[in-house]
Amino acid sequence: MFVKFLRNNKVMAGVLAFLRVYIGYQWLTAGYGKITGGFDASGYLQGAVASAGGDHPAVQGWWATFLEAVALPNAEMFTFLVMWGEFLVGIALILGIFTSFAALMAVTMNFAFLFSGTVSTNAQMVLITVFLLVAGYNAGRYGLDRRVIPFLKAHNPRQKNSKKVAVA
Repeated sequence: MFVKFLRNNKVMAGVLAFLRVYIGYQWLTAGYGKITGGFDASGYLQGAVASAGGDHPAVQGWWATFLEAVALPNAEMFTFLVMWGEFLVGIALILGIFTSFAALMAVTMNFAFLFSGTVSTNAQMVLITVFLLVAGYNAGRYGLDRRVIPFLKAHNPRQKNSKKVAVA
């Protein structure tokens, strides 16, 4: 019942738009700060790997192994992905375009940061973003999704009742 309310209610769409813009602003400013501030992920990755040791590790061993074997050797690529991923997710959420995909990428990044031992506001951001994911289209109703999603559905050849577009 709550999910149906979350997915269909227009008042809830307004609340979701507020939450979407809030989360988007957090991502946008974090990404912009990294893009303009000379961010390098290698130090963060090394710190996460170091946090996997001791009596009460903040990072699980399996994640530290991934960071050490995959992320650290490719730190330049991960630096690029983090700063531009944060920035672009922020823009998409603020504009309400491809909202569900942007929210999914936001949750993915938040979990990567949580797995790496960062707690900060990541758990709060995950919780809010889960509401955006569950709401689906309604989270982007008051955004560009309102125009883009119907357009894409109308021009999708796999849709049953899609409009046929004549090619001249």
